[in-house]
Amino acid sequence: MGMTPPSPEKSAAATDRSAPPGTAAEPRFGWYRELSPDGRRAFFGAYGGYGLDSYDFYVLPLGLAAIGSYFALDNGHTGLLATTTLVVSALGGALAGVFADRVGRVKALMWTIGIYAVFTVACGFAPNFETLLVFRALQGLGFGGEWAVGAVLVAEYASSGQRGRTLGWIQSAWAVGWGLAVLAYTIVFHLAGDDLAWRVLFFTGALPALLVLYLRRSVKDAPAATARLRDRRQTLPFVTIFRGGLLRTTLLAALLSTGVQGGYYTLATWIPKYLSDERGLAVTGVGGFLVVQIVGAFTGYVTGAHLADRLGRRTTIQTFAVLSAACVLAYSQVPADWDEVSLLLGFPLGFCMSAIFSSFGSFLAELYPTEVRGTGQGFTYNTGRGVGAVFPTLVGFLSDSWGVGGALVFAAAGYALAYVTLLGLPETRGTELH
Repeated sequence: MGMTPPSPEKSAAATDRSAPPGTAAEPRFGWYRELSPDGRRAFFGAYGGYGLDSYDFYVLPLGLAAIGSYFALDNGHTGLLATTTLVVSALGGALAGVFADRVGRVKALMWTIGIYAVFTVACGFAPNFETLLVFRALQGLGFGGEWAVGAVLVAEYASSGQRGRTLGWIQSAWAVGWGLAVLAYTIVFHLAGDDLAWRVLFFTGALPALLVLYLRRSVKDAPAATARLRDRRQTLPFVTIFRGGLLRTTLLAALLSTGVQGGYYTLATWIPKYLSDERGLAVTGVGGFLVVQIVGAFTGYVTGAHLADRLGRRTTIQTFAVLSAACVLAYSQVPADWDEVSLLLGFPLGFCMSAIFSSFGSFLAELYPTEVRGTGQGFTYNTGRGVGAVFPTLVGFLSDSWGVGGALVFAAAGYALAYVTLLGLPETRGTELH
């Protein structure tokens, strides 16, 4: 296979040859029915891994206020906890991508899940801020790699005409994990005092370890990836993604990911604290706001998944970049006593900031050839996550003078960066992954 990304002309031709998605003749959940039995098992493995990845991420933002109070931290230091996780996840994602290209997607997926589960639990035992920071950084190693490896695993089973929906549904697992984390947060903080509750919340992060058993027994790599692993001559060095036509693709894809994830993680990290500190909501009130946002998120993931195949990857991401920026600005400017308006805005905010991700799994996989697909997807997605992690920290330090609500405008800047970057990347809908 050639080592250059698909050109816009080739992508368009591939799209023309594929059956138009969403036609009347297409059965409901046709994307799932089209998967082979091995593909379906891979789907459930990746779905579970990503959902639990989300759960283990969100126990920190949800417990952030209690952690900050327990260790007497200011907003800058609490923001540093989230940023450290995301920065180290960039390294973890890059390593997991290389690992997946060398030993297989399933083995790499098992390792990433095991790592983030172990160190999420370890965070619950942290005696001080410095130890918690180290454990959270190590958790980021596994957290960073899971999505990219799982997305590549399923992308290689899915057909070109259904890949956007298949990978978009994988993305919806993030909302499921987020919802479970909010449920656990509400129950745990209701039953236990704040000083203990945040630790218990981290202890529940042991759940993903059970998924490793399923992956080991039931899931295997797609035939194309398995055949490539047998031929060691096809193992290419990491620097391949920075050579020839792939250099431009890698740089632009990393910038795209930086913008989208900078916006997303700013909101994910600070909205719970914004609601409790500046809106004055109790735990149950914050949970109610987040439920509306999570319902919007799940709906957004599924909607974006279908639009990725109908409109194309690039158009879908650009559309939701504009809508996400508009929602952020509206949400941050609502007067403090307009709680009902904030509640209603939670749905479109969750919808748009999530739908933008639905195209990522298919788009990044289609930009790279099989030999370096895990490496390219792992590096670009997680470099964006690591660099984008600066956004939550900036909000933390600026919140003392701007307020958390005012500082959230940095999320809108991230979405603007994503929109502009997409102008330099090709549309990949319909690309075959041989």
